Amino acid sequence: MQRRKIVVVLKGYPRLSETFIAQELLGLERAGFELILVALRRPTDAKRHPVHDEIKAPVHYLPEYLHDEPLRVLRSLLANLPRPSFWRALGSLAADIRRDFSRNRARRFGQALVLAAEWPEEAGWLHAHFVHTPASVTRYASQLRRLPWSCSAHAKDIWTSPDWDLASKLSSARWTVTCTKTGFDRLTKLANGSSSVHLSYHGLDLHRFGSFGEARKQHDGSAPAEPVIILSVGRAVEKKGYDTLLEALALLPGDLAWHFEHIGGGEELKRLKALAQKLGLDGRVSWKGALAQEEVLEHYRSADIFALACRITADGDRDGLPNVLVEAASQRLACVSTDISGVPELLSSDETGLLVSSENPIALAQALERLIRDPVLRARLGDAAEQRVRSKFDHVAGIGQLKELFEREWRAAE
Repeated sequence: MQRRKIVVVLKGYPRLSETFIAQELLGLERAGFELILVALRRPTDAKRHPVHDEIKAPVHYLPEYLHDEPLRVLRSLLANLPRPSFWRALGSLAADIRRDFSRNRARRFGQALVLAAEWPEEAGWLHAHFVHTPASVTRYASQLRRLPWSCSAHAKDIWTSPDWDLASKLSSARWTVTCTKTGFDRLTKLANGSSSVHLSYHGLDLHRFGSFGEARKQHDGSAPAEPVIILSVGRAVEKKGYDTLLEALALLPGDLAWHFEHIGGGEELKRLKALAQKLGLDGRVSWKGALAQEEVLEHYRSADIFALACRITADGDRDGLPNVLVEAASQRLACVSTDISGVPELLSSDETGLLVSSENPIALAQALERLIRDPVLRARLGDAAEQRVRSKFDHVAGIGQLKELFEREWRAAE
């Protein structure tokens, strides 16, 4: 069967924090699909992961703000005006504007006009990554070009979008996949139980995250010269709960020898560094900044514990199943996290990791102390976590599921 070109709409590309998306794009290419990437934003990260260099798809950038490229937007509007489909798409915008009167909504329609006017030759399908702004652009563009579309929904986009917006997109898309059971349940309810919503874990490229065969250190926090290394990887943003994690570290007994390492950028880094100083953690915390994937892998292998204090923010934002937890578990690293969203789908407390309630630095400190003092427990949990990852979270299964979804629709259309 002839493969069709798929236009994949992304919020930004490439992004260090979205390796799961890059991995999926590469998997689809290797499965025989021809992709064209369209991003709403240009990259802001100075580094790239190796996977980004392996993806062959060309990348096109839409105007992030319409006033930045007014002539491009005007040309696109004039190109779309003669199409009868323009008025249908404009009707959708009008309906949306009545519920969400914002410049952002108009901007997404303008970006869709540019995408529709500069449409890649022979492309016959649109796929959005994230069901909020990228899906808005994709939905309008699908109406303008009279082409089918599908969507991958993840975390923040599911939980911070209004019900009416999600429901309209779910009814318009041919199918939608999401990566956690909690997200799947929410979307299925909004889609009135439709079978067009599918659960599809991202998984890992287990060739890239091969088994770590070396014996881990048996440090137990009793020797100041041999501190237990606690690692966390993630953007310094509110939903990651790094303030809670720092508070938990400050509660650890003074006789324990440990050191905390954080990998990642983010808008809250300055505030978190000040908090660490206020809590008296100077000399016990290292801020590594954003690192490429191969450097992160080395840190997984040299650390003793992985910690992530995920939370639900006031606006509903939260992680799905953080990919860094799956990565850490793949390296036999004992993990402690919170029992929200999709985390319990990977970590079962006292079986494949330790789980505590969110916003609870005392419980988190107790779990960390337990892991610091007990290298045998760390080894048991790390071994079990790796077995779960390698049996349940291989990205090959997810790519196969996406391939079948695309091809099933195309077979039906033919």
